[in-house]
Amino acid sequence: MNRNLLKFLTLGFLFITPGITFASEGLAPHQPLGLTNHIVGYLAIFVTVLAYIAAMSEEVLELRKSKPMVLGSSLVWFAICIYYSFNGEAKVAALAFESNLLAYIELFLFILVSMTYLNAMEERGVFDGLRIWLLNRQYSYRQLFWITGILAFLLSTVISGMAVALILGSVAAAVGKKNKDFVALACLNVVVATNAGGSLSPLGGISTLFVWQNKILPFYEFFTLAIPCLVNFLVPAIFMHFFVPKETPAASTSTIWLRRGSKIVIFLFILTLAITVWSNIVLQLPPAAGMMAGLGLLQFYSFYLTKTAREVKSDFAHVYELFQVEAPRNNKKQDFDIFKNISTVDWDTLLFFYGAMMLIGALGFIGYLDSIAHFLFGSISPTLANTIIGLSSAFVDNGTLMFAVLSMHPDLVTGQWLLLTLTLGVGGSLLAIGSAPGVALLGLIKDGYSFAFHMRWTPVILLGYFASIAVHFWINARYF
Repeated sequence: MNRNLLKFLTLGFLFITPGITFASEGLAPHQPLGLTNHIVGYLAIFVTVLAYIAAMSEEVLELRKSKPMVLGSSLVWFAICIYYSFNGEAKVAALAFESNLLAYIELFLFILVSMTYLNAMEERGVFDGLRIWLLNRQYSYRQLFWITGILAFLLSTVISGMAVALILGSVAAAVGKKNKDFVALACLNVVVATNAGGSLSPLGGISTLFVWQNKILPFYEFFTLAIPCLVNFLVPAIFMHFFVPKETPAASTSTIWLRRGSKIVIFLFILTLAITVWSNIVLQLPPAAGMMAGLGLLQFYSFYLTKTAREVKSDFAHVYELFQVEAPRNNKKQDFDIFKNISTVDWDTLLFFYGAMMLIGALGFIGYLDSIAHFLFGSISPTLANTIIGLSSAFVDNGTLMFAVLSMHPDLVTGQWLLLTLTLGVGGSLLAIGSAPGVALLGLIKDGYSFAFHMRWTPVILLGYFASIAVHFWINARYF
């Protein structure tokens, strides 16, 4: 029965792939087979496009973006591997898959640890404290506009752009409850600032992280983009400043309460980033190695917090004192379970990147990316190519685009790699759906910030985009 089923599947596959031959004579060992004009290649393109359309239609379909990407990548790689196995070269396709999988695992571990630390800080009340502190300072709307923008720019150099946008977007929403014009402008400013700040550090952006992981540029060289990225943030912010209301919102009556160990968690996160940079520069280890060391430190600290929970005053003692109620002796709220923080990371995004990287890797293995690279980096100038790629990041995830470019293996000078990093990082600001911060705020803010509102400011953001490119050529001319 099993043999008949296998024969049926084999005949069916042969029927839809007339170009298959079982003989691999004349084929050099470990040489990829030409599939660019084959049914398998066409299938890969069709599935990739379909998966991306489904992912971008997440809100309309009410289907998480990771599902079509993971399924699509599996279908494409199975088709490739089946074809290669029929030609006696199964190991070639398997090694190509493993190579792409290794690149994803390094990214996965880095982002996983980063998100775990962010969740731990949120659970300890760090971000709530920041929100309350800003509200209590009695800043005007215009001051808050600049404070949230500058904080977004700085924090995004070391923290996930989506996390930064959600934190500061919620601040804008809290202080501007009665002024949706401020909320919309502040959120737009946060999106632009977050993307700009994440473009000058490998710790803050996916595209920069890819370049760093692949040892294209050393860690310190990314910071030569600081001034171009700052220009990208300031140009649209200056224009928006004049449309921000001048009033001052009412002060908050809330009090900042940080849970036990919050400051140590912040210190451990900073230490983890320092270990990651040091181990990469000095020991030549991949960034994921340093991040996993930091995760180990956080795990042991969570063990300490849990074991000593009954020996310290309750995190909520002030509540019991206020209502004159005796605090319970066994307060489970004191527990700090690191695995709860790991479980609440954004798994949808992590799995989306798996599907995206594996699909792009498959297209590269088939040979399509070589053809695109020949046009982009052979037929036109690298500057124009990098500018076009950056503009396209307004529609396609910048991490996916950077991985695609890296898979093309273009021969670029340092200045052009920096330009590509810049354009891919800030190009996503052109549309609300062009970057994770924009998408996050579309979901968070229900009144004020919208896709249409963001579009109204696209010309000004585009001005900042080209201004940052011009400044890069001026300041970093030595790299070209």
